[in-house]
Amino acid sequence: MGDADEFSGDLSRIATDPVAFRAYYRAHVEAVQNYLARRVRDPERVADLTADVFLAVITAAPRYRAAKGSPLGWTYGVARNVLSADLRRVERERRAVTRIAGRRLLADDDIARLEDRIDAQAAVRQLVPAIDELTEGERAVLEFVAIEGLTIREAATALGVSTVAVRVRLHRARRRLSRISGDSTEMVIHPTVLEVLQ
Repeated sequence: MGDADEFSGDLSRIATDPVAFRAYYRAHVEAVQNYLARRVRDPERVADLTADVFLAVITAAPRYRAAKGSPLGWTYGVARNVLSADLRRVERERRAVTRIAGRRLLADDDIARLEDRIDAQAAVRQLVPAIDELTEGERAVLEFVAIEGLTIREAATALGVSTVAVRVRLHRARRRLSRISGDSTEMVIHPTVLEVLQ
């Protein structure tokens, strides 16, 4: 999903203007949910993380600079940070307790919609064993460019690195993934992702 023209410059207003925030949310919520649904299987957790991402967007919006990339690329960077923090938190809690209580309830329609999104991302999840063999930097670039469909510049913005670094990491990821997957690449990788990897 592309950015709306009204968000191509100063995003600081979404931190104080509810109308601007609602428009920004509508323009980007589907992309954020898809990003999270590829990485998290629980629909309630996807919903919670989506809310966390947009709360973080409100806080970080005054620091956004258009020169560093598009609002969508920046939003993916915020989503990645929120998800990473959440994964660390879950791992700490998993070690401390066997079960987490008090999860927020969703309506049946919300759960069904998120389950559909999670199911739709199943083909991409087939990549996980091979992608897990990549370095963190290679994996992040590959996910943003090949799966999320970001441009090199947008991926650079999301990761906080240069476009040259993104190109180098993407080249290494493609080469390494090709070696890891071998001849079975076509069976493991979704066709739309395969196009980017070739």
